[in-house]
Amino acid sequence: MGTIKTTNIEPIADNGTVTLGSSGDTFTVPSGVTVNMSSATQTGVGGVNTPAFYAYLGSDQTGIGDTTTAKITIDTEVLDTDNCFASNKFTPTTAGKYFLYASVNFNGGSHNEIRNCQVYIYKNGSSIINCDFNMVENMSRRLSPYVSVVVDANGSSDYFELYGQLDTNGGGSWSATGYTSSQIRTYFGGYKLIGA
Repeated sequence: MGTIKTTNIEPIADNGTVTLGSSGDTFTVPSGVTVNMSSATQTGVGGVNTPAFYAYLGSDQTGIGDTTTAKITIDTEVLDTDNCFASNKFTPTTAGKYFLYASVNFNGGSHNEIRNCQVYIYKNGSSIINCDFNMVENMSRRLSPYVSVVVDANGSSDYFELYGQLDTNGGGSWSATGYTSSQIRTYFGGYKLIGA
């Protein structure tokens, strides 16, 4: 056993590889030591929250019938790390647990005050969670309920979509409000959880 003191370790060949130890060995970093890897390319260290995505409704989705449960057309991507979001659905290619979140900005129109609205996240065509917002009195024409869930995905065929439903006192059609005045109103996102 001995101690090696040096300021720099490099491989013999340029861009070569230096191997520390062999299978089954343990390297201990003492308390108080700082390992600075901020400038390094890191692989196999910790975990990553990918696949991850975030997308929003680019323009209003209009003409949805009163009390109709409709798929929300999330058409503008901000983030899609593994190309898993397409055609309004998220199909993660890595198995694991995922945190999904969404909000729909409901607009009942000028004569349709909201009585009830629901935001759903669907898995494989069926609702797995919803936020049900009931008005005590018909007062508002616009609401933005939020929903989130932790859910398993098999990494191959499981897919997730965003749906909404609105019930108004006027019985007319409703809209989901898209990107307006530099503000994102209706959105859908998610990412893989580390260590779950």
